[in-house]
This record gives sequence, C-alpha cells and structure tokens, in this order.
Amino acid sequence: MAGDADEARAALHRLRTEVAKAVVGQDAVVTGLVIALLCRGHVLLEGVPGVAKTLLVRTFAAALDLDAKRLQFTPDLMPGDVTGSLIFDPRTAVFTFREGPVFTNLLLADEINRTPPKTQSALLEVMEEHQVSVEGVRRPLPSPFIVAATQNPIEYEGTYPLPEAQLDRFLLKLTVPLPNREEELGVLRAHHAGFDPRDLAAAGVRPVASAADLDTARRAVGQVGVSEGVLGYVVDLCRATRSSPALASGASPRGATALLSTAKAWAWIAGRDYLTPDDVKAVARATLRHRVRLRPEAELEGATADGVLDSVLATVPTPR
Repeated sequence: MAGDADEARAALHRLRTEVAKAVVGQDAVVTGLVIALLCRGHVLLEGVPGVAKTLLVRTFAAALDLDAKRLQFTPDLMPGDVTGSLIFDPRTAVFTFREGPVFTNLLLADEINRTPPKTQSALLEVMEEHQVSVEGVRRPLPSPFIVAATQNPIEYEGTYPLPEAQLDRFLLKLTVPLPNREEELGVLRAHHAGFDPRDLAAAGVRPVASAADLDTARRAVGQVGVSEGVLGYVVDLCRATRSSPALASGASPRGATALLSTAKAWAWIAGRDYLTPDDVKAVARATLRHRVRLRPEAELEGATADGVLDSVLATVPTPR
C-alpha cells in the first residue's frame, strides 16, 4: 500500500509540470485544486479577468484525464440550466431527463456571482449532496466531482454576492494573482510561438494521473496521523477568529473540520504521514479567508481577511 501511495503522490506532483505547459506561474492554485480533490471539496477562484482562471481549470482536468464542463453564469440562468430538467417527447408522450452540465467530474462555474440566488442555491445544493433530485428521483453525480467557481473581485455592478453561509460550502478560496514580469514574458513568448489556449493537446498537455491515483491518494490522506496537540491547535485558531475585534464573525466548527482536512492533504502531498502545526499554517488562509467576515469599521481602516488571519496565526501559541 505504501508503494501505491508513493506512486499516486508522484503522479499528482507531475500535475504542476503538466499544467505549466499551458499556464505560467500558478503552482499554488494547482496545489489548492489537488487538495480540494483529495478532500472531496470545492474551490472558489478569485482573480481579475485575464489571469487564465478558465484555462487553468481546463488544463488541470486534461492532466488528470477528467471530464470537464464550463458553465457561464448569467442573470437569466435558471436552476434547470445547471442541474438538468425533464423534457417532454411528443412522439412518445413521455418525460425524459436531460442531464445538466453538473453531470461531469470538474465543473467550471464561471462568474458564479452574476446569477441570481435561486440558481446559486441549486448549484450549492448539488455541491453538498453530490446528486440531483428531480420529481423525487435521485440521480448521483460522477465521482470524483468538484466545482471550481470563479468570481471577479473588482467589478460588482449587476452581481449577486454569495452570502457567508453559502461561501462556507466551498472548501478553499484561492486567489489567482497577476503574473510577475518574467512570468508575463513567458506568456507572451508562448503566444508568439503559436500557443493556442483552445488546443491543449497541441500544447503537449497529456494525462499524468488517473482516477485510480486519486482514490489511492484519498485513502492515504485519511491515514495521516494527528496528535491531540495539533487537533487543539486547529480548534484554538478557529476560536481565535471568533473573538478577534476586527471580525464580525469567525470560522465555524465546519471551518475547523475543513482546516483539519486540508492540512492533512497538504502534509501527505509533502510526503509525511503525520500532521504538524506548519501544515495547518500553510493552508489556514486559503481555508478560512472566506469563512470570516470583517467588521465595517475594520474594512474602512484597510483591514483584510488575510491580514487578520495572519495576526491570529502569529498570536495563537504553536504546540511543540
């Protein structure tokens, strides 16, 4: 079993190299997507337009040999456009179910904050239940299933921001940064050489890991050992967010369980079968930044969720 786990880890490490054939400088986001898959969670990607969020998800799916679909969220999108609906066939006088785009392994929900709450809720219910229920019939989604939803952090006109209770359904919130100068030069060189983002096969992107590798990795992550001291550290971090004067609300117990899960996945990816406080610190911001809410006066003073979390990490005692 240890040999299988090592092979699965090596396969998932190769993802970075494979994704880099099409997307430059987003290793941290790729690692976050891997952690989400290992923890059976979903990811909210936030970044300005033009930083290759869509290309990143498509390339990630191709490198894992997963089925992927993209759904552009718009103000007129209906819940049935997401989940699927019953269609009447006049020739047979029978209603048949037409599957929606959620019936895939990796769904890219583009600009999720541009669709009304009713449609957002339909997607979030599917994310939680991993199934679609229509007319009392349950239809399970393929496994693995992960939603990578994107939103633009700088343009809010005509949007429907996700409330905190719904944001909490996402395992991770990952920020997709602008590339530095050298990375942006690499992007231009690739396009000058003929790179076509619509043709990943021509870019040399090939499957380097499989669903079997993912299953093996998930079992191995579940075996990562956690001491009582580190368990207490996770709890203390989340409790500290609830008492922070800069926050109107802190991380819930669901946030604590999410932090434990993502930290175990991080430790396993790093090659360890035990959890350390540093593993918890490494994933704390991505796991908790969307689960805390700043006080209005703190926002006016320029505080950010990441900044408050950094203060919490600096003040909560680290177990030895």
